[in-house]
Parts: sequence; C-alpha cells; structure tokens
Amino acid sequence: MAARCFPESPTFETASEHDVWEQLRRELDDDAVLLANARLTNEKGDHELDLVVLLPDAGVVCVEIKGGTVSVDQEGRWSVASAKGTYHGDPVAQARRGKYELRRYIEDNPAWSRGAVRWAHTVVTPYTELGPDFQTPDLPRWAIHGKEDMPQLVARLRDLANRQENNRRPPSADDINAALQIWTSRSTIVPSVVSEADEREAVADRLTQEQSMLLKVTRLLRRVEVRGGAGSGKTVLALTQAKDLTRGSAGEGRASQRVALICYSIGLATYLKRAVAAAPRKHRPAFVGTFHELGMQWGAPEGDRTDSAFWEEELPALMAELALQLPDGQKFDAIVVDEAQDFAESWWRPLLSALRDPEVDGLYVYSDENQRLFPRFGRPPIQLVPLVLDHNLRNTREIAEAFLPLAPMRMKLLGGSGPEVTFVPAAGEGMLDVADDQVELLLDEGWEPEHVALLTTGPRHPQQRELQESRGQEGYWQSFWDADDVFYGTVLGCKGLERRAVVLCVNSLAERDRARERLYVGMSRATDRLVVVGDPEVIRQMGGPEVAHKLGL
Repeated sequence: MAARCFPESPTFETASEHDVWEQLRRELDDDAVLLANARLTNEKGDHELDLVVLLPDAGVVCVEIKGGTVSVDQEGRWSVASAKGTYHGDPVAQARRGKYELRRYIEDNPAWSRGAVRWAHTVVTPYTELGPDFQTPDLPRWAIHGKEDMPQLVARLRDLANRQENNRRPPSADDINAALQIWTSRSTIVPSVVSEADEREAVADRLTQEQSMLLKVTRLLRRVEVRGGAGSGKTVLALTQAKDLTRGSAGEGRASQRVALICYSIGLATYLKRAVAAAPRKHRPAFVGTFHELGMQWGAPEGDRTDSAFWEEELPALMAELALQLPDGQKFDAIVVDEAQDFAESWWRPLLSALRDPEVDGLYVYSDENQRLFPRFGRPPIQLVPLVLDHNLRNTREIAEAFLPLAPMRMKLLGGSGPEVTFVPAAGEGMLDVADDQVELLLDEGWEPEHVALLTTGPRHPQQRELQESRGQEGYWQSFWDADDVFYGTVLGCKGLERRAVVLCVNSLAERDRARERLYVGMSRATDRLVVVGDPEVIRQMGGPEVAHKLGL
C-alpha cells in the first residue's frame, strides 16, 4: 500500500515536484503521510513547502525540490537553470523557514498537547548529480539528495530524521495522525447547507430592498393595493412602507405621519413587532399589531377567537363606534394592511374611520387572493390603485416551481437554486411520526433547529399543543425565534412567516375548506428546503395534476 496523500491528486508547477511526489507516494509505507504544496500564512509572511513527509518513529521532514541544473558557487550562492531561466535563491533557508513555521503552526495548536517531536528539513535535486563530496556549511551531504540518490530517497529521508540529535522525540503513529488532523481540519471547509442558505438569503434581501424602490415611484399615491404571490416580498415591502411613512422625508417635502401597521394573524404580528422594535425610534409606526389588538387598544373586549359572530359582527361594529370617538391625536394619517385577504368586509369601516381624513388619508393594502384561508370575503369600500409584484425572491427555484401552479399568477423566479423538493408518502395516524422522522433527517443534513419548522395543514402537532398550553399564545409565538428548538405550527398561523427548512405534513382532507390554498401557503413557507409528507391521492386532489407532477407523484 502507498502513503496517505493530501491532497490525493495535487497539481504541481514543475515536473520535478511531480516526479519526487510520485516516487515517494509509491515507496513510502502506508503508515506515512505525504503533504503536497503545504501553504500557510502568518505574521512573518507567506510560506510554501513543496512536500512534507510525516514518518512514524523517525520525524517530520520538510522537502524543498529544485529541478533543472543546480549549482552552488564558491560563496555559497545557489542557482537553478531551467528552460524558464535562471533562479537565484537559497533553497536551504527556504526549507528551514518553512519547517519552523509549519512546526509552530502544528505544535502551538490547542489541539496538539503532545509535546515536542522531531522535525527536519532537506533539499532534493532530482535532475542534478551532486557527487559524494558535495556539501555546504548549512547542509551536509546526508541532508541533500541528488539524482544519484533518488533510488534510496525514502531510506535517506528516514536517516536524515534520525540524525537530528536534539531533545525532541520521534513522532509516534498517533502523533502523525494528530498533526494530520490539525492540518486538514484547518485547511478544509466542509460544504454547509446553512452557508448556502446564508448566501441565498443575502441575495433575496438585496432584491427585496431593490424592490422597495417601488415605494419611491408611487410615493404620491395614497390609496394602493399591492398584489403578489408567495415569496414576492410583500411583507417586507409593507414593513418598509410603514417605517418610511412614519419617518417622512424633509428633502422630498414629506412630513412624518402617524401610521398603523396591521395584519390578522398573531404570528405575523409578532414578526412585525420584532422588526419595528429593532428600527430607529423615528421609524417606528404608532401602532403595530393585529386588527383585534387595535380594537382592544381602543377599549374593545378580548372576546373569543372561536366565536365567528364576535369577529364578523360584534367586534367590527364596536370598533367602528370607538373609532369615531377617537381624539385627533390618536387617529392615523396612514394605515398599512398586510395579508389583507384575511380581512372581512366589516373590518374596513372601522379602519377608515380611524383615519384623520377618511376621504384622502393613506390606505396601503398588501394581498394575495390565493392565500385566503378563512371564509371571509371583503374588500375596502374605496378605489385602490393596483400594483403587481410578479417576482419570487424568497424561495429557491425548486420550491417555487413546485407551488407555482397554485399561485395567482406566473412569476419570474429569482430565488436561486437549492435542493430538490422531497415528497414522502404517508397516511393515517402514523403521518405525524413520518413527519417527525423527516425533521430529524433535516437536522442530520446540517440545518440548525432554528431553521426548521414542521407545519400541518390540519390538526396541530402535539408539540404545538403542549407549547401553547404551557406558554400561552404570546409565548408560543415568541418561540418561533428560539435558536435551540424546531418550530411546530399550522399553515393557518404561519402566513407571512418563513423558515429555511420546512416539513409540511398534509394531514387534512382534500374536501376541507380552502384545501388548495392551505397546500399553497404551506409549501411556500420554506425558503431553501421543502419536504412534503402526505397521502399522494389527497395531495393530487388538493393541488391538481401539475403540483402532483412537480412532487414526482
């Protein structure tokens, strides 16, 4: 067997380096290690060693190779003549310097802790015969190897190491392995799914910010509806607009305004509040939260979230009355509504009444009709200028292509490439167990818990029920940002939110209300990695033949 080589197939600048490497690779024992082109940089500069030979029970030998015709004049100056010209330098000093820097790199590493082992340096001139009497003051004959020495090169390197009379011991096989571990671990970067996702996220953030230029183009419009499919950056745009309106711009003659940023779902409201809290004080809207929270701020009761009559009739009627009683200082100059397709028709009257001038003040609505998951159908009773976002920025192409048949429009996919979407067949009571297994596989792939979510289209996962009962709704949604835990939720609650890696468990029936929309929202929550778990026939009924084909059904 041959020596262990790192890298396995190096590229060399000269034929002489390749020839010496090839000979050593063949003739060294399999317990030896051969490093090629070992480069390191420190405060003393850049250092490169042509070869490093790690010999158990002998030493570590740093090898400088000089091809062509090598000569040394009477004053000890080295010259190497080749087809490329004549090189003047001191290969002995080069080898010695590289030896000391590499030794320091290995033995000063905290992972070493094995004491001092024997190191040596040498020069090899594979094409130049040196003769038996060749030597220099700093390089005895046994420490340099010419053309005539090549057949015994391995034996000579071992002898060279053993001749080093000092207080350093020969390295054991364990020492060699430890040195190799330090070298390879420091010089190798393992591909990471998280690193790739970081890069895609940076591109998506840049594209989303570029898209916010739309706000400057439309700054003179005060009644606007922005429509876009999942991944088009609507929520980021709504958030940016709310902060920009709050801040105003003296340079453009726009005064700061009192702004409300409103949505329906608690999860999305939690995200918006966190984002606003991190902004400068002058950029923070006067109100950020749910429609219900706005009513409670005015004095409306908390009510029961399961009571549809309260949500559709009692609460909006009461809020409309309360809005009319608000003092001017508590009214708004502009209202921004995200995920507006969730709003009932009766909700718009109290919102318009909360404007200082309901006839002209700003109303900015962001919506995606294909994400309408609740049986509420209402539009603002005023004329809005429609604007369309037809780019998907947040999802990889593979994920976006899978849910695109469910989207409200054809979209240009700009989210970059990532892993293929995975479909895992499952049915019945064991479906959540299969989904749990897929979460574990994602963690094994390298995703951090904070990047992973398990979402259901139907009944909640037991982990979600347990967390909601122990922490309450507010504490549960704050857990979405816990760095050490996978998030468990439902598609209904996660609209407007995203995770890098999502296991979507389709545990609802195809006949359930808004089943197609549930599938669309669930698939689009993943930005980088999507695993769909469910009954193939149910998914085929929910998504249609195009989605089934995209999932490989």
